[in-house]
Amino acid sequence: MSRLLRVDIDVDLVCPWCLIGLRNFQQARAELQAKWPDLVWDVRWYGVQLLPDVPQEGYPFHEFYLRRLGGPVALRQRQEQVRAAARAAGVAIQYERIQVMPNTADGHRLLQLAGRGDAAYQEALLERLLCAYFADGEDISRPDVLRRHGMTTGLEAEAIEAALQGAAQPYEQGGREGYGVPRFVFNGAYALSGAQPVAALLMTMSRAVCLAREPA
Repeated sequence: MSRLLRVDIDVDLVCPWCLIGLRNFQQARAELQAKWPDLVWDVRWYGVQLLPDVPQEGYPFHEFYLRRLGGPVALRQRQEQVRAAARAAGVAIQYERIQVMPNTADGHRLLQLAGRGDAAYQEALLERLLCAYFADGEDISRPDVLRRHGMTTGLEAEAIEAALQGAAQPYEQGGREGYGVPRFVFNGAYALSGAQPVAALLMTMSRAVCLAREPA
C-alpha cells in the first residue's frame, strides 16, 4: 500500500545549516525509500531571506561575521562548530574561499521559479547554489553566476532573466516567516527545526508516513 509524504522545507542560501540539513534529509529520504519503496514523495523547498537588507554588492564576509558574532574568538568557535557538523554530514564548508556576504533575493527568486516545475529541478538548483557558495566561494548574488547555475539545472533563459531583478526589488518570502532555517514540516503536522541528524528526521518522517492516508 502506497502512502504520501509531503515535506515542506524552509531554507536560506547563506545558511550553512541548510546545506547540512539538505544532506541529512537526502540520506534520511534514501533510507526511508528503501524501507517503503512505494512511498509517494511531495517535497517542496521555500526560500526565507534572513538578511534582506544586504546591498546588491554585498558585505565583506569576514568583517560581517566579526561584527555579528562579537570578535575573532566567537567567530572561530562558530565556524569550527559548523565545520564539524558539515563533516559529519559529508559536506565541506570552505570559509576561506568565501569573500562576500551576498544579497540572496535573486537566488531565492530563481529557486521559486524552479519550484514551478519538477521538484527534482528545484532541489538540484538549491544544492548547486549552496555548494557554489559554501564549497566554491562563489558570489551567488551575481547575475552571471545565477544564470550559469539556472541554465545547468534546466531553467529557460528568458525565465531566468525575469527572475534577476536585483536587491532593490524585495523578495516575496516563500517560506513561513518567524521560524528559523532549515525547518521541515511533514504532512503539515510534524515539524522539525534546525539541521536535524538523520535519525531524528527518519523517526519523524516514519511517524508521519504511518499516519498518512493513501494518495488520491
